[in-house]
Amino acid sequence: MFNWIIALIIILWVYLLTVLKRAKLDFWFFVLGSAGLFTLAIVIFQPLLLVPMQNSIAAVSGLFGELTNTYTAYFEKGLLFVTHKTESLSLYVDFECSGIIETFAFIALLWFFPAYRYYEKIMLTPLGIICVFASNVLRIFVICIMLHWFGNDIYFFAHAFVGRMVFYACTVSLYFYVFTKSHVTRQKVGAFSYDDTE
Repeated sequence: MFNWIIALIIILWVYLLTVLKRAKLDFWFFVLGSAGLFTLAIVIFQPLLLVPMQNSIAAVSGLFGELTNTYTAYFEKGLLFVTHKTESLSLYVDFECSGIIETFAFIALLWFFPAYRYYEKIMLTPLGIICVFASNVLRIFVICIMLHWFGNDIYFFAHAFVGRMVFYACTVSLYFYVFTKSHVTRQKVGAFSYDDTE
């Protein structure tokens, strides 16, 4: 029953997109397209990709922990084990830390962003996924390093503030280069254009 509902929603979504495209309502095409693709990705792909993404984040983050001798990863369970003197703390890479929401959001926005051609979107998709993944690994690494240096008492500050600021700074940089900068350089004002490729 659930699969039929999803199939009907996809058909309705695609139909509405064709209507908006024919009507040349570009803004609403972008909004409905990206929001719809994000929602469908969360419903369909999130159950399949969540655990592999959690384990991958833990594994790559764990490599940096091993290199710096500051924490250990048990990536099969998505766990990171951080020690500080006689204290220890186990961190679980959960849904929020997996980066799955940010990854799907980037893909959905990119594929309905009008400034790029299809071959450019195909090239930017894996690059964006890698950037979001690397940003998340850096965030977790910074949190674990702070816990190793300062102990468990700093956990809330490291996770809620410093880690998020690191991740958001990296993500904002990615969005600036992929969306804002490309839009500005490719826009046309009358007969004038910043883009020299056309």
